[in-house]
Amino acid sequence: MSEDDFLGSLYQRFPVTVEKGLGSRVWDINGKEYIDCMGGYGVALVGHRNPRVVAAIKSQIDKIITVHTSLYNKTREEFLENLIKVAPKGLTNVHLGNSGAEAVEAAIKFARKYTGKSGMIAMNGSYHGKSMGALSITFNPKYRKSFMPLVEKAVFSPFGDIETLRSKIDKDTAFIIMEPIQGEGGIHVAPDGFLQQVRKLCDENGILLIFDEIQAGLGRTGKMWACDHWNTAPDIMCLAKGIAGGVPMSATLVKPEILAAMSKGEHSSTFGGNPLSCAAGVATLQALTQDGLIENAAKVGKTFREGLERLKEKHSIIRDIRGKGLMIGVEMKFEVKDILFDGISEGVLLLYSGRNILRLLPPLVTSEDDVNKVLEVLDRLFARETERKKNVQGQD
Repeated sequence: MSEDDFLGSLYQRFPVTVEKGLGSRVWDINGKEYIDCMGGYGVALVGHRNPRVVAAIKSQIDKIITVHTSLYNKTREEFLENLIKVAPKGLTNVHLGNSGAEAVEAAIKFARKYTGKSGMIAMNGSYHGKSMGALSITFNPKYRKSFMPLVEKAVFSPFGDIETLRSKIDKDTAFIIMEPIQGEGGIHVAPDGFLQQVRKLCDENGILLIFDEIQAGLGRTGKMWACDHWNTAPDIMCLAKGIAGGVPMSATLVKPEILAAMSKGEHSSTFGGNPLSCAAGVATLQALTQDGLIENAAKVGKTFREGLERLKEKHSIIRDIRGKGLMIGVEMKFEVKDILFDGISEGVLLLYSGRNILRLLPPLVTSEDDVNKVLEVLDRLFARETERKKNVQGQD
């Protein structure tokens, strides 16, 4: 028997059974070591088994694991205080949940209630989750088509095109939501000036601006928040993935007047803000702010990008390199499936974003030595793939 006998075919599976992890490495049940550039789809932000996170979880387990938010808890209070200290300006209220999709669902409801409007504008290429509300503002038709009709009044606009975005606004537009750097959509970075233009557009039209930083936030791009690269703050921000060092957790950060529009009982989460996640969250924020992980993401990310640019000069099958910090996309001229599986044999776990884009989301503890080893592997994999394509063309 295997997991597949029970889980069905909902996930793209790779032939690795992971037994343990530490820092930027994981090991399978046979003891084979891998450099992890997949990072649990960005969840292993502060590294596998981060010492601060492990100690915090062990300590909290000896106290209590669950305290519903109808009761008070000091661990939750400590997490909220630490989160607000580093939050973008004005975002001083928080709703806690368990996943990125939940954070987005909360943002949709808060924005609609506060504005009294229901229109939603998202970006072409966006990904905000697969629950019905989040899916309604996720662009890719392959996720949407089987579940129509979705939540009504969602429209999409090209990412980076302010004039088209302006034309999409009407009197019922409640909010504009975007990822400052699109993840699932292919690691597309917002053009310089675009976020500032959208902020101005929202202010002029009484529209809320929501940033989804579920993947790009919390130091991933070499700054605490991806929007910091453009000195722009939203009205609502959605966080999840690595926020609690690997423990399920999400946070929707909100301006206080927006959350004040919600009545008691209109939105809640049974597990949101449980002390175990909050303890891990405190430790994660400490690791980010006290252990130099954000600075490391910027430094090592620069090394990674420079190495990839050298590989681009060497291998014509690479079309583009883009991203910031340790959120990097390598766009190829063909599907990357073979590279993903070849990477496993070479001891590197890689991620994809669409059929032809390698997505690199390694833990922020990744070292330059790790990066150099990955670059050596990628060099071999790109050469192997080039030869494979030549052989196929020769057979044709």
